[in-house]
Amino acid sequence: MTDATTQLHRLRASIDNIDAALIFLLAERFRSTQQVGVLKAEHRMPASDPAREEQQIARLRALAHDADLDPEFAEKWFNFVVAEVIRHHTAAGAPQGDTDGDAATAD
Repeated sequence: MTDATTQLHRLRASIDNIDAALIFLLAERFRSTQQVGVLKAEHRMPASDPAREEQQIARLRALAHDADLDPEFAEKWFNFVVAEVIRHHTAAGAPQGDTDGDAATAD
């Protein structure tokens, strides 16, 4: 194997490890948000909270900037995840829409 090939394999192994960690972290996140969805359904809280989402977007964009990650990408990722969270919350029986401002979509 050439030095470049060895380096490529090492880098790809690192990427594979990071991808695995991301999958496990996402699974943990969704376990938590599913519990939030059940809580919202039990207390008739809305599945979404646009104010909470805006706060989270601002926070994640700042974190992305600090991490030298494109803030636009971070926001797109967040919006993708939130859409799935809302789907879970709605499936759990939480009403759609923001009626009281206290529910948290992003968590």
